Amino acid sequence: MELSRRTVIAGASATAAGVAATTALGGTAHASPGGGKPVRTLFGRLADGTKVHSWSLENGGTRMRVLSYGGIVQSLEIPDRRGRRANVSLGFGTLEEYVASSPYFGALIGRYGNRIGKGRFTLDGTPYQLSVNDGENSLHGGAQGFDKRVWDVEPFTRGSDVGLRLYHTSVDGEMGYPGTLRTKVTYTLTRGGDWRVDYEATTDHATVVNLTSHVYWNLAGEGGGSVHDHELSVAASRYTPVDQGLIPTGELARVAGTPFDFRRAKPVGRDIRTAHQQVLYGQGFDHNWVLDKGVTARPEHVATLRDPSSGRTLRIATTEPGLQFYSGNFLDGTLVGTGGRVYRQGDGLCLETQHFPDSPNQPSFPSTVLRPGRTYRTTTVHSFGA
Repeated sequence: MELSRRTVIAGASATAAGVAATTALGGTAHASPGGGKPVRTLFGRLADGTKVHSWSLENGGTRMRVLSYGGIVQSLEIPDRRGRRANVSLGFGTLEEYVASSPYFGALIGRYGNRIGKGRFTLDGTPYQLSVNDGENSLHGGAQGFDKRVWDVEPFTRGSDVGLRLYHTSVDGEMGYPGTLRTKVTYTLTRGGDWRVDYEATTDHATVVNLTSHVYWNLAGEGGGSVHDHELSVAASRYTPVDQGLIPTGELARVAGTPFDFRRAKPVGRDIRTAHQQVLYGQGFDHNWVLDKGVTARPEHVATLRDPSSGRTLRIATTEPGLQFYSGNFLDGTLVGTGGRVYRQGDGLCLETQHFPDSPNQPSFPSTVLRPGRTYRTTTVHSFGA
């Protein structure tokens, strides 16, 4: 049964079926590293016997738990204004749930974050047909994207920083994409408690790449109810309108005078029920904001999210030209999170730094083409406060 546009279909592959016993969130996966080297525990096994591990790491007041399956951020704990910690990332307590029905909770997304219209593009005169998994479109790399792969994980400490290096090789033709893509993603917790994500990839054949992270944020704490009272600001004067299938039309529309104007901080829910055609298409917000700064060599601040009740803040800096703001519109009350609470519409939101959706079919958008001899590199930094 399809739970939503952004929901993974159960049983999409043989490795996804019949998952073996797993470690629940309340078990040994709660081991705390105490600020030192990341700690690894067995989280579960896939149907083919492949082990999935959980890595716990802590630094600068931030605690994370990351799975080798999908590079998933299972939990991310930060303190509020009174110093009380809460997990602010939506997720599940067991591997079975991630495999069967996850709407990309906390996952690494690739080869191509967001949508490609009809799952088709042409590169250097050659047409390619991708895996289609969102109506007639390809979403987040197809039916078996990077979110459903078991990554090789290497822990590290570097000076006062601690982190994980995650590796995955996507073979030529996987999900229809050309070229063998070798990907490394580095998660770093800094001594100041920032979570930095560095993406790298190389290819042996011209291809398209757009990597991102799909954490669902609720700064009041996962399972804490709606995020519509969270205040969001985005440094973007334009956004990319979409059609009914949520594929960009190619227009770079001004946000001024529309519900998409977040240049000054406002509650997420203030305009979410406005009878604007784009809001109706997305059943809320599920659009790409065109960041004013464009592509930059170093991460620059582009968005701030704040929860008035707890005082927690999230500041995002990135090298990327776009930010997909998804307001959790398709959470429908059928999923139970790590804290045992049901997730309903608007109980979390995503802020996905990226190049634009459907860029391979939109010549006016920043290019997502990667060629042999070149290295894809992007960085996003998440800074927390209260």
